[in-house]
Amino acid sequence: MRDVALELGKAGAAGTGKGVRPVLRDGVVVATLRASIWKEAATAVVEDREWVLAKDGRELVGRWPADPAGTARLRARQTSWWRGTWDVDLEGLVLQAARASLWRSALRYTDGDRQVALGGTTGGWSPRPTLTAGVPLPLHQQVFLLWVELVLARRDAGAGGADGGGDGGGGGG
Repeated sequence: MRDVALELGKAGAAGTGKGVRPVLRDGVVVATLRASIWKEAATAVVEDREWVLAKDGRELVGRWPADPAGTARLRARQTSWWRGTWDVDLEGLVLQAARASLWRSALRYTDGDRQVALGGTTGGWSPRPTLTAGVPLPLHQQVFLLWVELVLARRDAGAGGADGGGDGGGGGG
């Protein structure tokens, strides 16, 4: 199977509105993400369904707007700050995630010994998160993982004193 890569575009690009970031696959918009500049929260629209993505206590969660507050269909919980490891629950598919390298915030998502997805960034002066899924995952799950990558990149940029890319995409703080 060919790996499927998603890229988070710049806010307002590819025909999206101001403050809305396109989620691109092969240059085609497949979803949108409106990320908060001031907090770890976003609204995603994937296949005509809206998702609320937010930090809830120590977890990053994804739910439908109609779901009760405090519930989650998707969740990521950091298990070790020092090692940079996470447990990710994608509607029953439980993955382990760890930093792909010591120097980058991107995560490698695994199910036992099988790599399911790999986070990364585009090149250039203002790198943007990417996600490559090596196994079939529903698009909303891929978009959630891409948002987790954005949050981690923003955290790392904030810790390093950087401005997080400056394209108005938000997602952390």
